[in-house]
Amino acid sequence: MIKVILVDDHTLIRDGLKSLLKSERSIQIIGEAENGQQLLDLLETVTPDVIMLDLNMPVMDGFETLQRLQQSHPKLKVLILTMLDQESYVHKVRSAGAKGFVLKTAGRDELVHAIKTVANDNSFICSEVALNLLNRANNQEEATANGGVKNNPELSKREMEVLRLIAEGYTNAEIADKLFASKRTIESHRQHLIEKTKARNTATLIKYAIQQGLID
Repeated sequence: MIKVILVDDHTLIRDGLKSLLKSERSIQIIGEAENGQQLLDLLETVTPDVIMLDLNMPVMDGFETLQRLQQSHPKLKVLILTMLDQESYVHKVRSAGAKGFVLKTAGRDELVHAIKTVANDNSFICSEVALNLLNRANNQEEATANGGVKNNPELSKREMEVLRLIAEGYTNAEIADKLFASKRTIESHRQHLIEKTKARNTATLIKYAIQQGLID
């Protein structure tokens, strides 16, 4: 039996995961927390085989939680479960000690496989993210073979959706509603877009996107 703790600030997500995994007899949910601090408190009384950890949370987010876990519980296995699909996040959490990375858009079978893989102390990256990483590597090889490297930053499908809505003048809250995401997730996407394009603010981000042909 694989004992799992769910860490996500959205009750709906936790309830959905519990319902999704209910029929899997090899997996048992032994606890849940809304943020990293609650998780650390919970670990004083229970010991899981796998921690399913979100990245965007109040009080203590997933990144800080990973750092704290490395200090206090370095042997615990962590599976990141998030909507953030940027390559930089994958590298960051893996460097911080996470064994697996799976998107919340993953199906039940892939999620169960991810939990079992991480529980066996093996690394796991969900198929969607792995495909993005492979495509990026292939594009870089192709650009190098053609005698140059692409100047435009590689943006994910979700980042492009957020960028287009920003250009149309929607606020973070309005974009979150349209994309069925949390406001914090959209804020993260917006900040990541600014960092990737090296824009000073939203206005220069839109200007850059238009100049580079990223949006019409």
